[in-house]
Amino acid sequence: MSSARTTLAPVSKVKIEVKVNGEVRQADVDPRIPLVQLLRDELGLTGTHIGCLTGHCGACTILLNGSAVKSCTVLAASANGDEIRTVEGLADGDLHPVQKAFWDYQGFQCGYCTPGMIMTTLELLRENPDPNDNEIKAGISGNLCRCTGYQTIIQAVRGAAEALRRNPQPADKS
Repeated sequence: MSSARTTLAPVSKVKIEVKVNGEVRQADVDPRIPLVQLLRDELGLTGTHIGCLTGHCGACTILLNGSAVKSCTVLAASANGDEIRTVEGLADGDLHPVQKAFWDYQGFQCGYCTPGMIMTTLELLRENPDPNDNEIKAGISGNLCRCTGYQTIIQAVRGAAEALRRNPQPADKS
């Protein structure tokens, strides 16, 4: 049995410019790489995790032009001119209220899904500032927690909702 490896033929790189966490960044990218790879490998933003590379787990969720997307499903070259916010771009000295709620309510076990859960929660709470438990479950349903820590995640989302109602964040920070 042969163990031949498939290699991609070389292609010309594409120059892109993106605004990541408020900072304009430029990169020359292989047009076939997913956005998650650009963020982690080229820009050093390793808070965005790689889970499945198929869009099923949500570990790579970021905000792209304000909407939560799974960055493994977006080609880096297609993000040219876009605005990206990763989990690293949330805290401004202090933890963002959603990050703090995940910490306070221990909305994590191993922590691998946490950045994606936090970014998804930001969009959920922007669209529905006071979700009930069923709405929270539906809102995070595209993100998998392999440790089955959903109960504390739901509590963290509820706590984050309460914190944001008490202290709304500027639109560019959430």
